[in-house]
Amino acid sequence: MIPEFLIEMLKKQYGEELTKKIIEGYNEERKVTFRVNTIKTNSKKVEKILEENNIRYKKISWYGEGYIIENVREEKIENLDIYKNGEIYLQSLSSMLPPIILNPKENTDILDMTAAPGGKTAEIADLVENKARITAIEMNKIRAQKLKYNVEKQGASCVYIMEQDARKIDDFFAFDSILLDAPCSGSGTLNIKDKKLEKTFTEQLIKKSIKSQNELLKKAIKVLKKGKEMVYSTCSILQEENENIIEKALKTNKVEIVNIDFKGIEELPKLPTKIKGALCVAPTNEYEGFFVAKLKKL
Repeated sequence: MIPEFLIEMLKKQYGEELTKKIIEGYNEERKVTFRVNTIKTNSKKVEKILEENNIRYKKISWYGEGYIIENVREEKIENLDIYKNGEIYLQSLSSMLPPIILNPKENTDILDMTAAPGGKTAEIADLVENKARITAIEMNKIRAQKLKYNVEKQGASCVYIMEQDARKIDDFFAFDSILLDAPCSGSGTLNIKDKKLEKTFTEQLIKKSIKSQNELLKKAIKVLKKGKEMVYSTCSILQEENENIIEKALKTNKVEIVNIDFKGIEELPKLPTKIKGALCVAPTNEYEGFFVAKLKKL
């Protein structure tokens, strides 16, 4: 059951028609998707194994390593050796977007600010072929262990893990690129079959998220080198956690928006966003609701 206050927030932001589509998206059973880990293997080998196991798949246009599974659920994939040894990683398509938009470069210093469980961290390591210095931060001890496990399983040996509150890292640090996949309410990824949803998804949760999002972004801008770029993302579709946070940062005149554009972007199911150049993905049977903005430090 979707909390009534959320429906009202969505209607206010998107209008009746789009809210109806968003709710339809929440109701869909999302397809299983994964990313090929090219640190350990390649797409050709993975496709061969899928075909041998009668697993039907579809490739996505905007990322050569991203796959949608057509005929089986997670359990079948988790039984494959390619999953067990970290050659593939189960990851939502939407969460593959921020590292691609970040476009990390080899031989640079990269920060992943709230990194657990490590899917995006390992994807960044994959994109730079393990040839960068990646600092991955996670303040929660249990989540930090999960991050360490996933990063090691995928062979992302260029990652250094810090168990700390990212809001409190030393201003002495300076990074060439930063991914801030901020903690959020999860309004883009709601499981409406969850009977506890009305208790867990609250206005208080949104307020708490907004506070930490503002603090984390402020810190990110501080430790980003001048002239360099960062990505802010959430699995929320509420402007309170997205556009409003970015607008506040833009008003400081320390950053500017970088237009998000990449091959295949036109195929994404988009929601309107009041920030030109940002991206908001609608929840569907293939995608989670997601927001991404790219910023450059002035």
